[in-house]
Amino acid sequence: MNDSKLVSVAIDGPAGAGKSTIAKQVAKEKGYIYVDTGAMYRAMALYLIREGIGYNEKERIEEACTRADISIDHVNGEQIVLLNGENVNSLIRTEEVGNMASVSSTNPKVREKLVSLQQKLAEKRSLVMDGRDIGTVVLPNAGVKIYLTASSAIRAKRRYEELLAKGVSCDINEIEKDIIERDKRDMNREISPLKQAKDAILVDSSNLSIEEVKEKILSIINNKEGM
Repeated sequence: MNDSKLVSVAIDGPAGAGKSTIAKQVAKEKGYIYVDTGAMYRAMALYLIREGIGYNEKERIEEACTRADISIDHVNGEQIVLLNGENVNSLIRTEEVGNMASVSSTNPKVREKLVSLQQKLAEKRSLVMDGRDIGTVVLPNAGVKIYLTASSAIRAKRRYEELLAKGVSCDINEIEKDIIERDKRDMNREISPLKQAKDAILVDSSNLSIEEVKEKILSIINNKEGM
């Protein structure tokens, strides 16, 4: 790899490993764009709602999703989610959109469409993308692949502390139980299961600070770019 080439960084891993936090920081440090795949699914959900399509209308969802063009751009350091050219940042965080995204994101046709759009982004810009199947399905040829993980106990502790800081009463044991169950679902789902790509570098953040994880991943990227 060298500076004249586009660089794609794929960061996969289980829920609560810190993927989004790290991906945003790494992208900012490198001057790449950060692709929030979840926001893209929400933009698709907004499009389906605008088309008057219900949660259970599988065939209409599959037909309509082919007409939506969704992209990510950055303006003055802010991520902009574009739906057919419209900035929909302020419209995709509602409960209605979230519920539709939860349903529509499991549809194979929707996933196929968004994977295609995400791959097109990687053909145009250097980027960092995080998820559960980025290095295995979305960007199988990414120049840098990271599998970011942490023990279920550490991930539960992080979530527990986040909720406490928001004044939410919670049970750390229940949180860890939910995390373990989610891992099992993600790793065994039929479409794009969570797994470490064969050529991904494992980074365990259990005993590392956010800054230490960021520096470790930046070092991996810089070493790859120098090759």
